[in-house]
Amino acid sequence: MKYLCLICADTMMEHMFETARKKHYDDYRSFIEEIQASGHYLACNRLQLPATATTVRVRNGKVSSTDGPYAETKEQLGGYFLIEAKDMREAAGIAARIPGAWHGCVEVRPVADDPGTLSALGLAASSAS
Repeated sequence: MKYLCLICADTMMEHMFETARKKHYDDYRSFIEEIQASGHYLACNRLQLPATATTVRVRNGKVSSTDGPYAETKEQLGGYFLIEAKDMREAAGIAARIPGAWHGCVEVRPVADDPGTLSALGLAASSAS
């Protein structure tokens, strides 16, 4: 089953001192190598700073957009991993090893790629694998 690990932190890479940033990248590289070797890795990336975000809403057919993220919280979404795991317990164990969890938090959610969802969205079941 696929799980999306959403990494939230109160300090983005751009705001870290050079030595801390380098160590954090090194930790991520090691983690990625581990989960690639174990077969859990599907995809990942870092997001640009929250200030680069635009939040879009449509209400009664009217589109509005605002600069920045939707949530006004200290911790901001900074990146993600898409992983393959047998269940939530295994996915949470993998998420606990994501370096971002050491400074912030990682929210783990199952990806709804079941046949019913794929059919409702008009997607072929084979495209989910």
